[in-house]
Amino acid sequence: MDALLTNLTVYLKDQEKAMRDALRVLVLIQSGTHNKAGVDRVCHEIYGLLESLPLIRRIIPQASYGDILIASVPADEGKRRILLAGHMDTIFPEDSPFCGWREDDQHLYGPGVIDMKGGLVVGIFALRALFTLGLLKDLPLTLLLNSEEEIGSPVSRPLFAAEAGRSAMAFVLECGGRQGQIVTGRKGRMGLKLIARGQAGHAAKVVDGKKSAILDLAHVIIELEGLNGRFPGVSVNIGQTAGGIVPNSVPEEAWAAIDVRSPSVQGFDFFHSRLDELMKRRQAEGMDLRVEAVGQVPVMEATEKNKAIFTVIAGEARRLGIPVVEQFRAGASDANIIAEAGTPVVDGLGPIGEHDHSDREYLITESLYTRSALLALSLLAAWRRYETGDLFHG
Repeated sequence: MDALLTNLTVYLKDQEKAMRDALRVLVLIQSGTHNKAGVDRVCHEIYGLLESLPLIRRIIPQASYGDILIASVPADEGKRRILLAGHMDTIFPEDSPFCGWREDDQHLYGPGVIDMKGGLVVGIFALRALFTLGLLKDLPLTLLLNSEEEIGSPVSRPLFAAEAGRSAMAFVLECGGRQGQIVTGRKGRMGLKLIARGQAGHAAKVVDGKKSAILDLAHVIIELEGLNGRFPGVSVNIGQTAGGIVPNSVPEEAWAAIDVRSPSVQGFDFFHSRLDELMKRRQAEGMDLRVEAVGQVPVMEATEKNKAIFTVIAGEARRLGIPVVEQFRAGASDANIIAEAGTPVVDGLGPIGEHDHSDREYLITESLYTRSALLALSLLAAWRRYETGDLFHG
């Protein structure tokens, strides 16, 4: 074992209790996206945890959501950087029954323990390890932590795009999988609202020629659900519907919320072409039908440059004696936004656990240490190879 690996692992092993303690403080703060006070408390706790590091720290106040935290290693103006990204919000509201902290010999439990407060701790202690070994100054790194990732990052998206544009590569602190998964690609997501209008009337009197918005929409829903399996990786889900006012009135309006996922731009093109065809045909038949976009997360394609970063991570994992595997993940994250800027990015550098977004969420305790070591070594190795021109070929 070389000196760097020895010194890094010894330092982080010694910090295991401090890592658990820091995570416990964060988990005990309920920080659902719409709980601004809670997210702000997490932000200020992390600001304090970074105090011992030679970083330029800045809190960006927000009106509707929690504040945003940016911390940077000073570097020459114009120099390409490394972006390290995470989020401080969870899905659990302030009054959620899933609260508190619990641990046993091998696991830690609590809201956000892997999604992604554990990832925040991994990131902080990886930076502390690099600083302790005198190596952090060599990395022109920016840590960007937002407050509304769980709802698609509506406010912080421009910040991510700007920082990604200045960065040669990015690492995202979402959790890893049970087999040590590192994410090199993610599906994109498109949200749509489909609205049908009919003609109101008394249900007892309108029989022939009835124009029911709900009935019209039901036919469209069946057609859209039929697109599942028609293009590789594309999924279509009608997750919400509503319409009408009372049972004895012909419904004048009905709507449906649509969630579309695709691993490629071509998949979204396929869906749009089929939706346009359906809309034109139904409108020609006299249906009053329109569609509204309600948000989109771009695809994070598994590019060769993403895979090149994964190769570096896999090499460092072998040095540590821990498993990693490459994964294309179905869900979206802020890595998708970074990828849209054209910046090579990998995700899943956080600790290992399961059942995020549920009251069964847990983290494997040992992975706080192993993933902090893996992140620290990977940041250093990837940047050194980038500076020598040996990371991305062509």
